[in-house]
Amino acid sequence: MATSNALVIAGAGLAGAKAAETLRAEGFDGPLVLLGDESERPYERPPLSKGYLMGRSEREKVYVHPARWYEDHDVDLRLGTAVTALDPAAHELTLADGSRQGYAKLLLATGATPRPLPVPGAELDGVLLLRRLGDSDLIKETFRTAQQIVVVGGGWIGLETTAAARAAGVAVTVVETAELPLLQVLGREVAQVFADLHTDHEVVFRYGAEVAEITGTLGHADGVRLTDGTQIPADAVIIGVGVAPNSGLAEDAGLEVDNGVRVDAQLRSSHPDVHAAGDVANAFHPFLGTHVRVEHWANALHQPQVASRAMLGQDVAYDRLPYFFTDQYDLGMEYTGYVAPGGYDRVVFRGDTRSREFIAFWLSGDRVLAGMNVNVWDVVEPIRALVTSGRTVDTARLADPGVPLADLVT
Repeated sequence: MATSNALVIAGAGLAGAKAAETLRAEGFDGPLVLLGDESERPYERPPLSKGYLMGRSEREKVYVHPARWYEDHDVDLRLGTAVTALDPAAHELTLADGSRQGYAKLLLATGATPRPLPVPGAELDGVLLLRRLGDSDLIKETFRTAQQIVVVGGGWIGLETTAAARAAGVAVTVVETAELPLLQVLGREVAQVFADLHTDHEVVFRYGAEVAEITGTLGHADGVRLTDGTQIPADAVIIGVGVAPNSGLAEDAGLEVDNGVRVDAQLRSSHPDVHAAGDVANAFHPFLGTHVRVEHWANALHQPQVASRAMLGQDVAYDRLPYFFTDQYDLGMEYTGYVAPGGYDRVVFRGDTRSREFIAFWLSGDRVLAGMNVNVWDVVEPIRALVTSGRTVDTARLADPGVPLADLVT
């Protein structure tokens, strides 16, 4: 067993890599172990459904660090190494090969796993999920030969892969249980913008629809059958119905788990020497006053920096507002803030939704909860300031592009 004064990170994605980087930058010079169950060194996931999937960025650009970075910074990176058990009392991990790894402090950065579609035929070839680099490679290859695909799920992954498929000339039908894509995330007013965007690019939506079966010929998917009996032919089926946090390790160890590993503002779990960050962490947010689990790149980028400093005994808290972005066709978007499903009173638009060049604000009363800039740039900081100020706003001025956002805060 390795020395117990090691700091260990379970999960070698973006969050794990950034934690290792921060620990070294903050002066920790002791044993540092980074455990990953994939064969690839840490990489970022957004390109897998955006630039890399569309062939606009090279493979090497998805990696967090150059290959030599881990050796140069004395990080013991162990790829293809799954953690199978955690014993917080003994400060020890059990690995898939039966060996054990001790730790002084542990960061769980185990991420999330795509939810499967529990229907007959889900095991057929040509039924694809997107989470790992190899998944993106397989979907990209599928786009080269497919003429038509079905995407199940109208969330971010579903819509981004749809946009990539259309860019490759593949016909797409999106099957969505709700009345609009992204309805739970954005609400009806803004969800309609994304529905119109994809409809303009000849995407066919089947709303209020559920898949009963994925059909196949000779072991390969050839379409989906809906619960109303409708058959939709397809050369491949992409499943994008959300992800589940990889919190089983923590749960089996007796840590508090509730929609992920429940952690405080210091990203510390119910055991003081175990922290969690990224997709797996359900963290108390001091500004929002509640626990939130955010499945976006910015959390995986920034949370580990706070967790690492907390592991070193620094007095820190993660209070950064949630942020995410998307690129679909000619639409680029950034979203700053947090709105629970149904947790807003109205949406105020600044700009022209028809030309898709606007900012949308979600309000509770006259207070801004979140803002989303669409094809309008360099406004994230003033939006963040507007949200965190907690001030009430004049909605007429909020909607007026001639009024600088900064003027609404002062």
